[in-house]
Amino acid sequence: MTALIVGGSGFLGAELVRQARVAGHTTAATYATRRGDAAQATWYPLDLRDVGRLDALMADVRPRFVVNASSGRTDWGVTAEGPVRLAMAAAKYGSRLLHVSSDAVFSGARVHYDEACLPDPTTPYGAAKAAAETGVLAVYPEAVVARTSLIIGDGGSVHERLVHELVAGTRDGALFTDDIRCPVHVADLAAALLELAKCDASGMHHLAGTDALSRHELGVLIARRDGLDTSRLPGGLRAHSTLPGAIDVRLDSRATQRKLNTTLRGAIQFLCLPA
Repeated sequence: MTALIVGGSGFLGAELVRQARVAGHTTAATYATRRGDAAQATWYPLDLRDVGRLDALMADVRPRFVVNASSGRTDWGVTAEGPVRLAMAAAKYGSRLLHVSSDAVFSGARVHYDEACLPDPTTPYGAAKAAAETGVLAVYPEAVVARTSLIIGDGGSVHERLVHELVAGTRDGALFTDDIRCPVHVADLAAALLELAKCDASGMHHLAGTDALSRHELGVLIARRDGLDTSRLPGGLRAHSTLPGAIDVRLDSRATQRKLNTTLRGAIQFLCLPA
């Protein structure tokens, strides 16, 4: 079975490439600026705004399934329109598609969100991700859209690097005590996505951890795991800042979890030190 990982050089993408190879899939992966390190994958440059290049890639690879783990940040052409182009190409070539979305599609007004909740974004990034969700399912109803939250690993995520920089004093800023999310481990997320790729799932799914934690609580757990001085982690209130976006968004993943053999652990479990 051939897998295509779009955004394979990113944090989640690299783990998807690794797990796909371990599972025995012939694996192709794309990158925007720099190819990934995995020698076991066949790498292709790809700009999701380039329809011709995308079609040529799909015709060459002929993947059984595609996972879109790319990130164009606030670039509307990449983040909003790119996934729709990818969905149209996947439908054309008969490939299953799993599109990774974000809890940024929600405003936080209702705090708790399950798969039936409609997006109400408050930032340009959230609006682009919400538009992608709608477009992907409109042109390819058999696709899976998988919303997730903060992605944590074993040291390589942006959140973990931020904690180290704050403790070292090489970066200014604070970890908010009122900014709540449901962090997920990158290995759990990748495994869940690959599991969904092998079944007949379609539509909206939530893939987040079971623990709702503030960014500061998450930072403390990371610092403790890594032997850092937690007293050096500055705190603050997002409500007192000028940063846009939701304060408290908690993805309810229970409906999706019931379909999976993969366990989506909470951060308290995957960041705790072994006994």
